[in-house]
Amino acid sequence: MKIKDFGVEIWMNKYEDEGKYNLAETCVASLKTKELLEIAGNTEKAIADILEMRLTYGAIKGSENLRNSVSKLYEKATKDNIIITHGAIGGNSLVLETLVEKGDHVISVLPTYQQLYSIPEAIGADVDILKLKEEDNFLVNIEDLKKLIKPETKVININNPNNPTGSVMKEALLREICKLAEEVDAYVFCDETYGDLIHNGEKIPRITDIYDKGISTGSVSKTYSLAGLRIGWINGPIDFIENVFKHRDYNTISCGMIDDYLANIALENKDKILKRNLELINKNKNILDKWVNSNPHISYIKPESGTTALLKYDMDIPSEELSLKLLKEASVVMLPGSAMEMEGYLRIGYANYTEVLEKGLEAFSKLLEKY
Repeated sequence: MKIKDFGVEIWMNKYEDEGKYNLAETCVASLKTKELLEIAGNTEKAIADILEMRLTYGAIKGSENLRNSVSKLYEKATKDNIIITHGAIGGNSLVLETLVEKGDHVISVLPTYQQLYSIPEAIGADVDILKLKEEDNFLVNIEDLKKLIKPETKVININNPNNPTGSVMKEALLREICKLAEEVDAYVFCDETYGDLIHNGEKIPRITDIYDKGISTGSVSKTYSLAGLRIGWINGPIDFIENVFKHRDYNTISCGMIDDYLANIALENKDKILKRNLELINKNKNILDKWVNSNPHISYIKPESGTTALLKYDMDIPSEELSLKLLKEASVVMLPGSAMEMEGYLRIGYANYTEVLEKGLEAFSKLLEKY
């Protein structure tokens, strides 16, 4: 199967470790194992449990404890609606491989995580792109969506909160999307990796809680600062999850037992982790906001969620060239918009350690003055 190069991942693989100041990081500052267990208050028990584990494949679909914990993130789910995957990236891939066949009609938003449109394209689907516009605050424009929907539309792929803009579709807009999907009996697949990272603490409904043919993915990577565990999940109708399982047999078997155990500890203590992470995000976002407002060549739609934002610049320079200048002359790693098919922008990750953000922005300012 031929597939388009994954722009974001190729750039990150090539350059992420080359600069002093990583402003391309998309996770909230990562937790140490020690910190996770201290937050949970069960260090001795957890270590004892792990030391006694016999390292078999473990629970094939994910442990019952973890699937129960994931189900509690949703209003209507039970453990039977949940299957554990190798990160959200594994979940997204499995959803699309299970849902989409050659010749199907698929709609995907842009910008978003590239899997949502490149995998269907590689399968041979007819993919229409719904371009999210700055004038709409990078939210789905219902009238634009209506123009793309066909009687044979199989699935509408969205991302909420949006990666990379941090925009949030609220319940009313989500229900409008679901209503249009229902009219043609289409699925709505929503990558909800940043679902609990609404900056003001507001709760936005998950797609599976408001639409019978909704499918959701998530993980402990971004929201819970545990990307190294490689634990994600899919939530969907039980018959769909059973079909996912048939595909998953070919590429996963099971996820690691220790990863599963630690991910469950995180979800059992999610409120404590979210408090830590939202405090850091909001502190850093205020720093970023002041910086943007003080730089005449930079503008953005202020993010409401997540860990990233799109910075629009007015210099006459391709985004990849600007990113390479940042890296080579200021030791700042920032993702070019061209890697996400959003030329004229840079994606910044601002939820890393505050000192990294401050020094990285300072170095960026000096580069802007120079050019």
